[in-house]
Amino acid sequence: MSPVETMPKENWWQAARSWIRSGTARRPGGIGLAFGGGFARGIAHVGVLRALEKHKIPICAVSGVSSGAIVAAAIASGATSYDIEKVALAMKFRDVARWTLNIMGLAGNERMIPFLARLLKAGRFEDMQIPLAIVATDLITGKAVTFHGAGDVMLPIRASCAYPGLFSPIRYQGQLLVDGFVSMEVPAEPLLQMGADRVISINIPNHDGIQDYGNMLSVVSRCFQVMGGRCEYNWRRYSKLVITPPVADMTWDSFASAKKLIECGEQAAMAAIPTILKWLPAPETVPASSKDAIPVAVSPASDLSTTT
Repeated sequence: MSPVETMPKENWWQAARSWIRSGTARRPGGIGLAFGGGFARGIAHVGVLRALEKHKIPICAVSGVSSGAIVAAAIASGATSYDIEKVALAMKFRDVARWTLNIMGLAGNERMIPFLARLLKAGRFEDMQIPLAIVATDLITGKAVTFHGAGDVMLPIRASCAYPGLFSPIRYQGQLLVDGFVSMEVPAEPLLQMGADRVISINIPNHDGIQDYGNMLSVVSRCFQVMGGRCEYNWRRYSKLVITPPVADMTWDSFASAKKLIECGEQAAMAAIPTILKWLPAPETVPASSKDAIPVAVSPASDLSTTT
């Protein structure tokens, strides 16, 4: 599979149906970035961001599930790819998890709170520099829950990263929240609802070559891979472009390979840059003294809401 996939244009009926399903008019708002999960392999998202930064691609909104939620929140708060890389290179599993005895999971992710406090430059949705959406899954209803607009971001991120079987679910307002990946592998649809008119989805591919299913986590992980493959259409239809970093040969806990993961992400995104640049208006002629930069488009945030 190519690391870059350009999705076909919607016909009139498909566009109208998407508009009706979203419940809101799709106002032209620019480019949105949707970051999928992948645990440690999600560090490849940093490389994708690096390529977009180098070419000054304007971003109007970001969304994320699981490890992609961490990267999306960091970007929205004002962190650069270099800020995130510094944290990623030193990151270990114990920075975000603590093994515990709990009938609902093998570990708790309370340690993510101080970890996120170090990484993020803002801790509330309304303080983000770019509109942000975080997606989790409510086990009770079986539906996606999208957090955005206002409120604390720590709990939604922890919920979105609560991988079933590994991390205990997060209880919130009568909901039992787990990994957003369960209901929405890549959160492209929320970006259209937030006003983006083109969505770039960053998809972390399944791990290849699994032969040993001798433990519970390997079995659960493989089940999600099979399920995700059957549900790909649900997020691809909302994506204008799909970037897939070539990290299928790396394991879920490849924290020690952070540098390589970032390089793979940047490599995949660089292949997409010519296509993305065609979406942008031709730059206007400016005086030589003016700074050569493309501003990031920021849309106004709405009130905190959950969409199921």
